[in-house]
Amino acid sequence: MRKLLSALALSALAIVSFAHDYNQSYSGHELDHIAFPIGGIGTGMFCFEGTGAISNMSLRHVPELFHEPCTFAAICVKGLENGTKVLETNVPSYKKFGRLEGGMGVGGTTWGLPRFDEGVFRARFPFAVLDLSDKDMPVTASIMVWNPFIPGNEDDSGLPVGGFEYTFTNISDKPVEAVFSFNTRNFVFRTHDALSCVEPFKNGFVLRQDPTPRNPEFEGRCAIYTDDDATQCDYCWFRGGWFDPLTMAWNKAASGEIVPNGTGDGAPGGSLYVPVNLAPGESKTIRLRFAWYMPESIHRIGPDARVESDYGSCYNPDDYKDLPERYQPYYSRRFKNLEEVAEYWSRNYDSLKEQTQRFTDAFYDSTLPPEVLEAVSANLTILKSTTVMRQHDGRFWVWEGSGDNWGSCHGSCCHVWNYAQAVPHLFPRLERSLRETEFYVDQNTEGHQVFRANIPIRPVHHDFHAAADGQLGGLIKVYREWRISGDTEWLKALYPQLKQSMDYCIRTWDPRRIGALEEPHHNTYDIEFWGPDGMCTSFYTSALNSFVQISKALKIKAKEIKPYEELLAASKAYMENELWNGEYFYQKVKWEGLRSPSPLQAQSFQSTYSPEAQKILLAEGPKYQYGKGCISDGVLGCFMSEFAGLDEPLAKEKVRSHLLSVYKYNLKHDLRDHANPQRPGYAMGNEGGLLLCSWPRGEKPQLPFVYSDEVWTGIEYQVAAHLIREGCVAEGLDIVRTCRDRYTGVVRNPFNEYECGSWYGRALSSYALLAALTGARYDAVEKNLYIDSRVGGNFRSFLCTESGYGVVGLKDGVPFVEVRQGTIDVKNFVVSGKTIRNR
Repeated sequence: MRKLLSALALSALAIVSFAHDYNQSYSGHELDHIAFPIGGIGTGMFCFEGTGAISNMSLRHVPELFHEPCTFAAICVKGLENGTKVLETNVPSYKKFGRLEGGMGVGGTTWGLPRFDEGVFRARFPFAVLDLSDKDMPVTASIMVWNPFIPGNEDDSGLPVGGFEYTFTNISDKPVEAVFSFNTRNFVFRTHDALSCVEPFKNGFVLRQDPTPRNPEFEGRCAIYTDDDATQCDYCWFRGGWFDPLTMAWNKAASGEIVPNGTGDGAPGGSLYVPVNLAPGESKTIRLRFAWYMPESIHRIGPDARVESDYGSCYNPDDYKDLPERYQPYYSRRFKNLEEVAEYWSRNYDSLKEQTQRFTDAFYDSTLPPEVLEAVSANLTILKSTTVMRQHDGRFWVWEGSGDNWGSCHGSCCHVWNYAQAVPHLFPRLERSLRETEFYVDQNTEGHQVFRANIPIRPVHHDFHAAADGQLGGLIKVYREWRISGDTEWLKALYPQLKQSMDYCIRTWDPRRIGALEEPHHNTYDIEFWGPDGMCTSFYTSALNSFVQISKALKIKAKEIKPYEELLAASKAYMENELWNGEYFYQKVKWEGLRSPSPLQAQSFQSTYSPEAQKILLAEGPKYQYGKGCISDGVLGCFMSEFAGLDEPLAKEKVRSHLLSVYKYNLKHDLRDHANPQRPGYAMGNEGGLLLCSWPRGEKPQLPFVYSDEVWTGIEYQVAAHLIREGCVAEGLDIVRTCRDRYTGVVRNPFNEYECGSWYGRALSSYALLAALTGARYDAVEKNLYIDSRVGGNFRSFLCTESGYGVVGLKDGVPFVEVRQGTIDVKNFVVSGKTIRNR
């Protein structure tokens, strides 16, 4: 009976996990895995959990995803038995055993302290609010957490700060006398080679760690303070063994007495206290501010240039005179010290909050489906996570994702960040800096691009394949950046590098100029496809189309453009005739008769050929192909063209047929009968998901490409957005819902879609859903606002441009734009192909 009841309970939990209302609040077990990032672009972060805990404390430019510091805020209601509660709700069951040496009783945590019974969490990016209540308490508490996020303003969106606003409301009929406290060990402290230090700060304290000769990157300070002059502080927790410091900190918080305490050597931690006196029905808000300053890091990643060709055609040694030995964050050059950060944060707090709220109000002033708003906003948290960095000179640099305690896959990986659609619209200058790194720094004199940039950004040794999808994707993205910015001079300066890159791609992968990538070509699946395939050839067709359009816009001579136009026509014909099976695009595996050496001798990543593998090679060709399979990324180049403002280069009916085939064969609403010997944690069991590939006509290779049986959210969103754009709205939204149903808080964090690491960059393909549904796109070159709705003649949606953002839409079929920030100079609306002059 007990086993039956347990099974029923687990079944009920599974049902609950799929029952969350999109874009709504979270409660109960939905709070368990919520961890909402707080931090600026490239500053490090911490997370505000659904229960109210602070975790993922990662301020030192590396992820520390299991760093949950011994930190707690509390309210003590004087004169009430059991009247002191940590400002959190119940500790999730998963924390009680199995992590942090669970078998030893999870000592050193705050999890054993009393806390509120009930919590309700809601997010309106970048704000998160947790409402707490307890039947025994005469007050409720609401905690709002945020940091600045202002599209177009990457500097103020990149502040190393976080804001907490604690609002207490007296719900009783009697006056309440209480004390709020914030208590923390020194989570900045790193080594016993120096003493832990807690310093005085106005209305708060500073946690400090000094650098050591061996570890200069240990230097760090974090200020925690309020805006209330009644604040008193304990700068030195009780010093003792066992559990003495936390025990005495709790005793003080629970006493309701405010007794200041001075500094002391080796202070384990510090506390601040603020009186809270409330008449019946009265509320009071305490603003608690975090500001940190970690100017150094451990990062010097990537091989330096070794030969002359590595430096590329644009190398200028003067560009690297100010290059530090290791990565330094941009904010460390903008601000000299912690005091400057905190002063700026305090002085501009209200203005920054108002500007951030203006963005939030505009984003959510939308009639688009709630699952779409949830998917887009949840993944914008990637931009506040440890996945993104911004080096000393302001250039953007990104990991693919965040490992538990390391950056996952370095180097602004172009084949992963191909998918991401948010940064080019929200922070276009940062996105353009990626293109500049790719073409000016990472491209050698032959036109070969590495797909992993060094950090600090500097010339790199070219000793591995270029990524075909990454390098070709860059040529498409340059067109997109030009249309977003309207900066033709930027495009003109880049053109010689674009031509060099395009010529390299043709020479390397299509030397016979058949119009397809025939030679082995490395790609985002960390392997090489051998022979022409639909996915990477769709990039080739699209990149040729982009290059031709750019060349014409720059008035390059027609005779110079003609060879590329001819190759574009050949590529289109090859895709539509040679790689089309009447239903979807596929791969023609080829490994003999190529310029490349055989797979046994060719350079590859983790692809060796044992005697067993050699038998497979002779029987069916190289390992890790997809052959006759229906691959979800099969027309990815067309997706990128569509959302770059280019016409799709292939026949729409065939693109649409491929996408519908992906929906038909690859979307599973229940994966219990699906065999995945690869990485099943992304989706498994009774969950649903879009498989990377399937073989509906048979002939699945014995060893298909290495991730083929997995589910990646970034691919789910790009397929969904592309389907919607092709008019298949129901199918696209089905994929979105299937994806988000895995991220309800019960099993996974709704604000962390992971792949090869947490907060994985590919998931920013979700931003394309906005344009997919509305067709809304501002062209800064033409100054036209395009709208091509898939949601009827009445809708409202967020739109961000280089110069401003606002709400756009149709009202009874008539276009409108409401500018909320900056300016958007619209000369014409183009509604489903019809031009309407803007008055």
